[in-house]
Amino acid sequence: MSRIDTSSRCSTRPGALPRIGLGGLVAALLATLLANPVDLAAQQRRGQPADTVATDSTKVPPVRVRPINVTVTRSPKEVFETAAPVAVLDSLVIRERTPNTAADLLRDLPGLDVNGAGANQARPIIRGQRGQRILMLEDGLRLNNSRRQQDFGELPAIVDVNDLNRIEVVRGPASVLYGSDAIGGVVNLITQDVPPLAAGDQINGWVRYAFRGAGDQHRPGASISGRVGGLGFRLTGAYRDAEAYVAPAGSFGDITLQDDAVVEDTGVQDDNLNMILEYSFPNSHRVFGRLERYRATDAGFGFVNNGDLGIEDGADIELTYPDQAVDRFVLGYRGRSLGTFAADRLDVTGYYQDNERDFTLDVFVPFGPGTPEGAGVSVVNENFTDIESTGFRIEAAKLATERVLFTYGLDFSHDNSRNTDFNVSTVFGFGPPMPEESTTPTVPNATYRQIGAFAQSELTLHDRLSLILGARWQDVRAETEVTPGLEDLPVAKNSDRTVVGAANLLFEVTPELNLVAAVGRGFRAPNLVELFFNGPTPEGSGFQVRNPELEAETSFNMELGLKYRRSKVAFEGYLFRNQIRNGIRISETGETVGPFPAFENVNVDKLRYQGFEVTGEYEPFAGLTFGASYSALDSKDVLNPNNPIGDSYSSKVVTHVTYREPDGRFWATYRFRHSGEQKDAGLLDNPIGDVLPAFSVHDLRGGVRLLQLGRTQHTLGISVENLTNELYAEFSNASFFRPEPKRTLLLSWITSF
Repeated sequence: MSRIDTSSRCSTRPGALPRIGLGGLVAALLATLLANPVDLAAQQRRGQPADTVATDSTKVPPVRVRPINVTVTRSPKEVFETAAPVAVLDSLVIRERTPNTAADLLRDLPGLDVNGAGANQARPIIRGQRGQRILMLEDGLRLNNSRRQQDFGELPAIVDVNDLNRIEVVRGPASVLYGSDAIGGVVNLITQDVPPLAAGDQINGWVRYAFRGAGDQHRPGASISGRVGGLGFRLTGAYRDAEAYVAPAGSFGDITLQDDAVVEDTGVQDDNLNMILEYSFPNSHRVFGRLERYRATDAGFGFVNNGDLGIEDGADIELTYPDQAVDRFVLGYRGRSLGTFAADRLDVTGYYQDNERDFTLDVFVPFGPGTPEGAGVSVVNENFTDIESTGFRIEAAKLATERVLFTYGLDFSHDNSRNTDFNVSTVFGFGPPMPEESTTPTVPNATYRQIGAFAQSELTLHDRLSLILGARWQDVRAETEVTPGLEDLPVAKNSDRTVVGAANLLFEVTPELNLVAAVGRGFRAPNLVELFFNGPTPEGSGFQVRNPELEAETSFNMELGLKYRRSKVAFEGYLFRNQIRNGIRISETGETVGPFPAFENVNVDKLRYQGFEVTGEYEPFAGLTFGASYSALDSKDVLNPNNPIGDSYSSKVVTHVTYREPDGRFWATYRFRHSGEQKDAGLLDNPIGDVLPAFSVHDLRGGVRLLQLGRTQHTLGISVENLTNELYAEFSNASFFRPEPKRTLLLSWITSF
């Protein structure tokens, strides 16, 4: 049974049943199955095909199968039947929204926000957790590295959003399957695969171009994929040229922009190149190799000039990323329907990644009244980091009985961090400037090794009751090495070893209603920056000193939820409570280093995050969909209730109405997002005020299929973002004020064949 899916939606609601022809349905199912680890025995037990024909996503009509995820259990499972809060954004959403990066698609999901401003700098926030408390994956493999600041995770932009099959977001800890960093949640970027063996010989692809008014951005891209016998291939490339965008005049808290203002350093020139080559054997065995390349220049943290903000004698802070280069190589084997004593499915994947990045901190702090004009201190720090990461994941699954599926495995990662620093401090206003230069690295050369073993069982206790139990053992070790400029620094080591577990229960009250309960423990080992960094903070507001004695954070999360779907209505709701113990937070030491107050990372917190999330859709007739979601988050420092720790807006409402012509010739949607004010935000000294104000954003989007000749199809997309031209900033971009762009026109053209 299926029904028409009328929205270009984020497929987060239970029972989001799409409309698709039989051939497209089979094709989309196979694309899903082959893109990810699958237990074929379990698939066949459910009566699903083990091998079918796939079609390139750009030529699939504007329709979708029921959303399926693999991130929660590592085997394909409908979102409606998954005992966890998970959202799936499919290739149709990605294609029609034309986002800058995958993170931009997450703004409208319940419980999610973004951190970072600019064309390539957005990163996800899940239930108030961000940076290293969110685990980024690509096809189930770790993207996080140990050399990023706690609040800054790795860029989703290093994975080309145009080459994604779908994005899966798990809200809440997922350390059992994925290890350290998955305290707040997981974002799994699942890439497009090659056509399957059963599809036969074929060549297909697409060419696209997008123009975005914000930053006068131009972005062309192209992809070609095919199969010749057992050999399959795919090649995708994209380029982007974006200038700094402009924010609108208006008021936001105590800030008033009298005129439109440039948000400096929000542009970028970057490009992605992805290549995959695989060979499939007729007996369900497959080997593959993937090469990915990302280059970015002239990116930045973003800022508005003090003059535009009406601030006199304020500090000038500029943070830029002149260059970033990421190369990633993946080799793997996938075996299906093995039928051995130990496994029906086996996946073995190894990877190597080289991530090089330049970072420049340029700060000028005036001395203030009573000093000569222009008196102050200038600090310029240029940092280069090179992180070489190697790792592997071995995962097997065995259908022990009709009611018991075991998944187990081993994973390993090793980061080798090398960096250099050049620092110049200059005092102005008291005689000739006297610069002081230093090449002392802020972080010593170091290694960071993780190894873990995991096991999970999916148990069908009753026809209506299923249980997932899992556990992981993990060992993490960080160790400094002899570093030029730090020869006198003794070698330091930090080790963390832990066991975590999780249980997820799903009870089918009726075929239309499922109840969900989950408990899970997560953890996050401190990374190299938290342990060993000694230098000016990236925001330029202080000086961070090293603390190699840090311990790992742990969390305990509880979920209660329900999922309902029937005919034209679908609904999902969750209550959650996530408590983080031994939390790592930056704390003032009471001392100063030069002009800056000194800070260090310490284990002090017992943090509690709780709230609820609801989302639903109603389809009164084929082609028209109404949807809405609401999420609320309350955060508290249990040991110090007067310490504000709010790291997200207190509430968020998202609504949409979409009409999609049943034959897919055109579609249109209106979307509204409102974020409620946050009074419990730790904003410190900032120009906004003590309360982070609420804001509302309106978007209009649409598209039309202009021409279709045989296998060639041409599609035009038109969007207007921030329709009312409102001045606002996402939560984490507010205290260091980096507003979003003014009203923006987005045009896109796709030719697929």
